[in-house]
Amino acid sequence: MSSYQELISQREKLDQQIETAKAAEFDAAVNDIKRKMQVYGITFSDLGVQFKEKPKSRPRVRVEPKYYNPANPSEKWSGRGKEPKWIAGKDRTLFLIRK
Repeated sequence: MSSYQELISQREKLDQQIETAKAAEFDAAVNDIKRKMQVYGITFSDLGVQFKEKPKSRPRVRVEPKYYNPANPSEKWSGRGKEPKWIAGKDRTLFLIRK
């Protein structure tokens, strides 16, 4: 009778052989399926395969700037997201863009 360690060693060798054989047969099967799909004009819908559509994202709405930096009027901020340094901790009414 074989010892426990010998059987474990045999199992590990068999597992490696199984993986190698599976990989080789898998590639052959995929290539065969692709060839048959081309020859017979088989589509995924013929096989009952349906792909989920990507969810449509909402269009982004541009938000007009609400505040400006008096020291550099080209710097503007909409009031959304992280505050710029030039307005952080200050009274925002001083920086409002008046229309």
